[in-house]
Amino acid sequence: MSDQKRLFLVDAYALIFRGYYAFIKNPRINSKGIDTSAIMGFMNSLLDVIKRERPDHLAVCFDKGGSTDRVEMFEAYK
Repeated sequence: MSDQKRLFLVDAYALIFRGYYAFIKNPRINSKGIDTSAIMGFMNSLLDVIKRERPDHLAVCFDKGGSTDRVEMFEAYK
């Protein structure tokens, strides 16, 4: 087995949006009537990465609010 360690960097907002829109036609609603689709999708994806890939280290990254760095680097971004 390799001695190299594996670090996974996860784009949190990408998984949150993906989870929310995956269940858009059939949202996951809890007993209090709150839509938990984004949370469920995020956690399912994160746990799947951990189970399948077994990373040595994992970091979940969130973009800071109002960030313009990407647009400044690439004007056509989104």
